[in-house]
Amino acid sequence: MESEKKPPHAVCLPFPAQGHITPMLKVAKLLHARGFHITFVNTEFNHRRLQGSLGPDAFHGCPGFRFAAIPDGLPPSDPDATQDIPALCYSAMTTCLPHVAALIASLNDDAAAASGAPPVTSLVCDGVMSFAYAAAKQAGLPCAALWTASACGFMAYNYYKDLVDQGLVPFKDEAQLTDGFLDGTVPHDPPGLCHGFQLRDFPSFIRTTDRGDIMLNYLLRETARLLSLPDAVIVNTFDGLERQVLDEMRAQALPPVYTLGPLLLHERRVVPEGSPLDVAVRSNLWKEQVGLLEWLDGRAPRSVVYVNYGSITVMTNEQMLEFAWGLASSGYPFLWNVRPDLVKGDAAVLPPEFLRAIEGRGILTTWCPQEKVIEHEAVGVFLTHSGWNSTVESLCAGVPMLCWPFFAEQQTNCRYVRTEWGVGMEIGGDVRRAEVAGKIREAMEGEQGKEMRRRAAEWKDMAARAALPGGPAEANLDALVQVLLGKTTTGQAPPRLGN
Repeated sequence: MESEKKPPHAVCLPFPAQGHITPMLKVAKLLHARGFHITFVNTEFNHRRLQGSLGPDAFHGCPGFRFAAIPDGLPPSDPDATQDIPALCYSAMTTCLPHVAALIASLNDDAAAASGAPPVTSLVCDGVMSFAYAAAKQAGLPCAALWTASACGFMAYNYYKDLVDQGLVPFKDEAQLTDGFLDGTVPHDPPGLCHGFQLRDFPSFIRTTDRGDIMLNYLLRETARLLSLPDAVIVNTFDGLERQVLDEMRAQALPPVYTLGPLLLHERRVVPEGSPLDVAVRSNLWKEQVGLLEWLDGRAPRSVVYVNYGSITVMTNEQMLEFAWGLASSGYPFLWNVRPDLVKGDAAVLPPEFLRAIEGRGILTTWCPQEKVIEHEAVGVFLTHSGWNSTVESLCAGVPMLCWPFFAEQQTNCRYVRTEWGVGMEIGGDVRRAEVAGKIREAMEGEQGKEMRRRAAEWKDMAARAALPGGPAEANLDALVQVLLGKTTTGQAPPRLGN
């Protein structure tokens, strides 16, 4: 009698930071809903953090979805903070390949087979974990890469090599960071990017005087490999939002490029609320604070400023105080997510006089269910670091943004939020309380704020249409599944779809 056919088995490998784990988990859930057995791979460090934030049952509760862990090659660090990013990148590049290869082998050994788990049939890796392409090739598996940031961010990284060739990067000296050099435009518009792109709009890793800088060279390497080595590239965006950039990205890429976004809406439509996959498979590395949605319930529509600088951004104590007093003097109620590691080299502590000044209209949290908070009708504007997950969540909710980009491609996202999508304003990097308060008031009640809100409502509608049944996100997922099943030849063009 022929044995029952086993389901396909995808191993999903995110870069070990919250902003990468979150979208990879959404892709994993979409594939699980399509019948894939999933093994989701965290580093041992983040595996422990997840268990700490979600409890002892963090890795149980959903059939066909399992978690595994590999070493990250780094020494011990603060157990409740993101590890050093350059060190993570270098360690991933130099130490993780044998661990991933060994994991795939163990998932295919006799013990795994005896447990009923299907053999591994594909690998989905982070777009900045390109060592995994070699692991997939060694095992004879199709491999898709998830670029977790924006498409405009990718094309800006991809222009790094041109900036080096033009002699603009690395910078000649530290003075170029402050003397207006960053306000200069590049000699030619970078392919696919908006006109008048300034040096300040490029991802922040160009801001170095060292040609051997780890992050500069890491992104040079990873973007070049993404365009040639995987069998497919996944991007958490939709064509209506970044069409010009995606057209250029597809023109340069050998593998097909599939937009599955907004992943937030796509996953929500496919995975029923309250199902085991929804309830038991979570990604927060910090414990969420309860009661915040109830606090918002008591506020008037569009009256609250929501503040969150993501999982990696750090600031000085002086910058935090300027933000704090700017929020206090704006006159609006606010909900501020203050991570324990938000202040560089110190604990995030606000003075008693500030806490007295905001009593009754300000609430400070450590971590929150951001997707639900942004969507709450009480939220009128989002003060953000311009990380891509936060930007997409704000667009999907139709909420305007005040942007304070910190690093990586957040500067690029901020440029597009302001000038191309028309849904945000930027707060200066040095942070002054008067500017913070003034821009909050303008965003909440001024003429520019009204226009931002109108544009945000339009993008919300376009994002929703992209994720509808039969829409572009679903069609691209269909095509991706064929790649992961080994039924599509690398290089086959993806369908040209509407939104």
